Amino acid sequence: MAIPESQLKTWSAQGSIMQSATTYETIKKALNDSASPYYAKDYSIFLQGSYGNNTNVWKDSDVDIIIRLNQTFYSDLSQLEEGAKSSFDVAYPNVQYGFHEFRAQVVDWLTKQFGSDVKPGKKAIFISGNNGRRDSDVLVCAKLRRYRNGSTGTDDQYDEGICFFLPDKTRVTNFPEQHRDNCTAKHQASNEWFKKMVRVYKNIRNRMVEDGYLAEGVAPSYFIEGMLWNVPNGKFGTSFEDSFVDTFNWVNDSDKTQLACANDLYWLIREGGGNCWKPADFETYIAAVKKYWNEWGT
Repeated sequence: MAIPESQLKTWSAQGSIMQSATTYETIKKALNDSASPYYAKDYSIFLQGSYGNNTNVWKDSDVDIIIRLNQTFYSDLSQLEEGAKSSFDVAYPNVQYGFHEFRAQVVDWLTKQFGSDVKPGKKAIFISGNNGRRDSDVLVCAKLRRYRNGSTGTDDQYDEGICFFLPDKTRVTNFPEQHRDNCTAKHQASNEWFKKMVRVYKNIRNRMVEDGYLAEGVAPSYFIEGMLWNVPNGKFGTSFEDSFVDTFNWVNDSDKTQLACANDLYWLIREGGGNCWKPADFETYIAAVKKYWNEWGT
């Protein structure tokens, strides 16, 4: 038995935005305080994740905030020829102030502002909710340039993203602004159905976890957005039930190796790396959705 149109429409609604907006402004104000030790540095603060992309649902809690160091950038030179790498090294010598110094100062400053509510993690700095403020994750990062094949190493042939480092010195990279911009363009091109359907899929994922159809963490929202971003615009619209069936069937019948992340800079389904959905997890998710859809109401 299929999930009824009325339920799908309910799930398409955006979750709370007032409290998340207030939380963002509170954290942003604290981060941007002129008394902070990094205030004179060049940095930017912006939302990422579900709240930044307007795909949040009622179950979403943490507000994801990025503070990015702009004056220092890290690089991915893996696609460059040796000569281009040498040119890059000459043009961009090592700098004194980088990610590690910046993150340490941000952690210290936030601790002064929010006390024991601040809990630094391996990736982000968690700030627990208090007095109407929602839980939030502050990701400290720096700019990243991923140079394209054929670049001289000193030109503008690169994709600009962000990066940060784990305690074991592993560098994590991503491209949140491209993800956001591409999702916005997709929403407009699909007659404003894309983000509604993302919220439907996220709510179904949440219910599957609650009802024991799917384990927590198998289908992150980031990958669900990326999956739907690949679906042709014509598969969205007319009704929520038709949109779900048409988008799901398109994904199920597609060549999974050719699906891209919404930033269009990584493959969506691949082994290895935190930027890609593990094939086994993807297949588990797809099978669970089929089962949940067919067993709804039984």
